[in-house]
Amino acid sequence: MPNNLTAVTKSIKSVESEIKKKKSIALSVDCVIFGFDENKLKVLLIRSDVDEFKGKMSLLGDLLHPDEDLDVAANRVLKKRTGLNSVYLEQVHTFGAVKRHPAGRVITVAYCSLINIQHYKLEVTDNELHWHDVETVKELAFDHQQIFETCYQWLQKRVQEHPLGFSLLPKKFSLRELQNLYAAILGMELDRRNFRKKFQAMGLLIDINEMEKDVNNRPGKLYKFDYNKYNKNSKKWVGIDF
Repeated sequence: MPNNLTAVTKSIKSVESEIKKKKSIALSVDCVIFGFDENKLKVLLIRSDVDEFKGKMSLLGDLLHPDEDLDVAANRVLKKRTGLNSVYLEQVHTFGAVKRHPAGRVITVAYCSLINIQHYKLEVTDNELHWHDVETVKELAFDHQQIFETCYQWLQKRVQEHPLGFSLLPKKFSLRELQNLYAAILGMELDRRNFRKKFQAMGLLIDINEMEKDVNNRPGKLYKFDYNKYNKNSKKWVGIDF
């Protein structure tokens, strides 16, 4: 497999040189990819190869090509850095502090996604590309710690406003699995009785009259999320307040 990261790094350094010479402004994109696996929320990080941040981890990013749309650039970065395709990315925030990049004036647009790690295989492993538990992420390169924290807060808010978390669960899931998912994303303990009461009151869970099998704990009922009912009433959805 060709070393895509080496090519990307050379391209970045070339453009950075032009920024310094012309004192111009460059635009980049950074991808914050959250993953859920084994009841833990994780984020995908890569080791920085910029001298000023030697040894530190960073988000997945690259400079924008002159003829490239932002969304196209975000998907290109993700594909080149990870090999991942067909990942939904949402634009979250723009970061433009004057001295955020050592090469010069670089404004970056952050994109975010939440995926089930078991459903996506990383095909590029250069520069120590790994999943990291979100609670262990500290002192990232550049201003990536701020970008990461902003996107994490966005995700926590988003998951309460929209039922996107259900896409990470099996088609048939228990309330225990559902609670573990929300607890991992929100980073907090959730009262079992209160959690179940809120979800049952929404009327969006379908009891399929099946029980969990081959589990270490007491088997629980299995449910499906009623996407049809949600789509019909999505305008009335007021979110979940924990």
